[in-house]
Amino acid sequence: MIHAMNSLGIDKPPSQTRVVVAMSGGVDSSVCAALLAQQGYEVIGVTLQLYDFGKAVKKTKACCAGQDIYDAKRVASTLNFPHYVLDYESRFHEGVMKDFADSYARGETPIPCIRCNQSVKFTDLLHAARDLDADCLATGHYVQRYTHQDKNPGLYCAIDANKDQSYFLFATTQNQLNFLRFPLGGFEKTKTRALAHELGLRVASKPDSQDICFVPEGKYTDIVERLRPDAALAGEIVDTKGNIRGTHQGIMHYTVGQRRGLGLTHGSGRTPLFVLDVNAKTRQILVGERENLEKSHLYLRELNWLGDDVLGTYDSHLHRQNIWIKIRSTQAPLRAQFTYADNALHLTLTSPLAGVSPGQACVFYQANADNSAHTGRVLGGGFIAHAR
Repeated sequence: MIHAMNSLGIDKPPSQTRVVVAMSGGVDSSVCAALLAQQGYEVIGVTLQLYDFGKAVKKTKACCAGQDIYDAKRVASTLNFPHYVLDYESRFHEGVMKDFADSYARGETPIPCIRCNQSVKFTDLLHAARDLDADCLATGHYVQRYTHQDKNPGLYCAIDANKDQSYFLFATTQNQLNFLRFPLGGFEKTKTRALAHELGLRVASKPDSQDICFVPEGKYTDIVERLRPDAALAGEIVDTKGNIRGTHQGIMHYTVGQRRGLGLTHGSGRTPLFVLDVNAKTRQILVGERENLEKSHLYLRELNWLGDDVLGTYDSHLHRQNIWIKIRSTQAPLRAQFTYADNALHLTLTSPLAGVSPGQACVFYQANADNSAHTGRVLGGGFIAHAR
């Protein structure tokens, strides 16, 4: 018998399609699981325990905390599908928390949510889903996945621009994308909450996560100092002329583009100063005026490419290709050109950009034929190694 593709693009009826749903205990993943169960799929809910449970239960605005695990389990019980809690604490500590602290100790600006998606969720959890003989892994991320004709699935921005999470998923590999599904990518967040109320889910009014999940009350320096105490060693604050302007109590307190917390002014005009560079080797913080922050050339590491063509197979075609980029999830896209050679990617921005820090993600979006802004498709990206 030949079946039409189901709503997840799998050539089986829903009742014969096993879907593992990553459930954080929030409204988005709960609605994701509920909709799939309602459509007749064989749903298995999985929640990850990522850090010390005793500390987690005291937090109310972070994913994967004790209350969140309970909320996810209650949704699964209400909708009558199995739910499992997987202990990934050691993997999370090595792949996300330690990397977070190491990045600050190198003078960088880390983005732990990307690392978590890249490692624990879309590597370890994806393997677990395959071990459960699932046909796919579904999440509540606001991002879309489309397949055109005989090409590989592509990653696209969500319908709701205010909730779009494509920036945080740029490191998703093509192999992972083949197995992943994002049922909420075509929804406005208001629709998701309305569906949660209609489905009778108790998490319908639960607030969205605001903090980094393992950083209580936003005090990331507590985590960094515990894991990398060398990042809390004192050092000098110097200006662009080599003058010592003051001292600091650890490079972990500073990121490129920072203005507050320096306690410094420049000359009699009291021109504000900004962090231009964080030198982990010398423990020096370089400060200067805002114009010194502007960068036009970015050099990236840890590249991930999701375009239809294989990056680097024909450099002449890709030479100075026009794209649009973001180095922050909420910023408007910026026009850029890139060259790729010898496994290195160099971006030239059409307009200088301030506050570029090593460690930040730079995400590529497809340009229209006329090179106008079009942030529909994610072409991949990388992490900023340095800029000039």
